[in-house]
Amino acid sequence: MGSREELIQRSIPFLREVKDMTPGAEMERWLNETYGENSALYQDLARLIKIGVEEGWAANQEVDGPNYRRSRILEPTPETFQFSITAVYMNSADPRRFKDEDDHDVLRGQYHGHPYGELNLVVPLNEGAELKGLQGWQGPGWTAPDPGSRHYPEVRGGAVIALFYLPAGRISYDFKAPSDR
Repeated sequence: MGSREELIQRSIPFLREVKDMTPGAEMERWLNETYGENSALYQDLARLIKIGVEEGWAANQEVDGPNYRRSRILEPTPETFQFSITAVYMNSADPRRFKDEDDHDVLRGQYHGHPYGELNLVVPLNEGAELKGLQGWQGPGWTAPDPGSRHYPEVRGGAVIALFYLPAGRISYDFKAPSDR
């Protein structure tokens, strides 16, 4: 079995467990307590998605240059309880970065919405790298944006891979972004 198939197969028991939960702050806390960075699930998925980026089957399509890439690994299927699996690679070392309120270099991605929410495994590739979730900055662990939420993905502190599971594969880029930074 290749690493892509291994990642999909490793995801299925997890998706079976969470298929009837609703993404949001409560679920995010549960994910980080139950499947945080020291858990076998986190370690396995992080290892496999790093391999996927190295082998070129994950986060291999440039969105806006080599430091902001993504790819759909699997469309929703009955086997994955209608969750899709996607990977995004973002690196705040990108020339288009800006300084945040704490003077960190931040790379901002495309504004988007989550009609049914999202389960997002955050895998830093650099010590201290973080992804901004709706509950704040997240290093190794999980974010779980609520159904109906909208945001810019942002990273600081280096490179992050986000492995995310979308209920029904739903994500929308059809929203007008707020004009403020």
